[in-house]
Amino acid sequence: MGDPWGSTGRFVRALVWAMLGLAVVAQPAPLRIGVAPHTSARVILELYQPLRASLEKSLGRPVEILTAPDFTEFARRGLAQEYDLAITTGHQARLFQVDAGYLPLLTYKADFKAVAMVALKGRIRTAQDLRGTVTIGLSPSSLVTLWGQHWLVAQHLGDVPVRYVSAADSVAQLLLAGEGSAGFVSLANFQKLSPEVQSQLRILAESPAMAGRVYVLNARNAFLKARLEGALWSFAGSPEGRAYFEANKLEGYRHLKPTELKAMDPYAAEVRLTLKGK
Repeated sequence: MGDPWGSTGRFVRALVWAMLGLAVVAQPAPLRIGVAPHTSARVILELYQPLRASLEKSLGRPVEILTAPDFTEFARRGLAQEYDLAITTGHQARLFQVDAGYLPLLTYKADFKAVAMVALKGRIRTAQDLRGTVTIGLSPSSLVTLWGQHWLVAQHLGDVPVRYVSAADSVAQLLLAGEGSAGFVSLANFQKLSPEVQSQLRILAESPAMAGRVYVLNARNAFLKARLEGALWSFAGSPEGRAYFEANKLEGYRHLKPTELKAMDPYAAEVRLTLKGK
């Protein structure tokens, strides 16, 4: 005599597997946040853990923090729509907005400035002392490096080459090792160097305030805009958010000014040329 529960058992098993399959399908995809590589990947992942945890709680979905080996690759990935939300300096935010349809959300209250730093006890006392030397920047698509190159031209030092490295702390170490004459980094990254390292450096030149790190949302997530902005402001008002802003000297979030990103057009144009290999 056959098992009277055989067909029922098979039906129940099939139903359970179908329900499990539906649960997997219903699991929301992670929100992929791309952070421009202004420092090492390890440090970026650590820095953005409070934001990641807060957004996961507010949005009820997984959140991933991603970066790239350098600013040029970050721009390439952003234009290829690899990020749901990108946090990057103003010139790339403008590039993503114009060329890939990203939607600007907000930026930080603290001014963003680029600096040219030199060894405190080195021979570089003025800009003209850089003649015949090699300077150090982050990558051809980094805003601080682009500013540095413009600054060199303004000082009639357009023939001074720039060597590219991956992180601000690497720039500092190379300067102190005598492997470069000046380094271009953000003022915030200069201030975040360890006291021991920072005490051996000085600022030779400083840029005007520019559009710093800007949050831009991929247009495919436009439906999420209001909810995400609410989650970001909620993070800003939380103890974890306030601690994050204080530790990184960011002062909090603010809305973008009407023409703030448009002013980045000349720098965005240079990133386009870099991506084209020109």
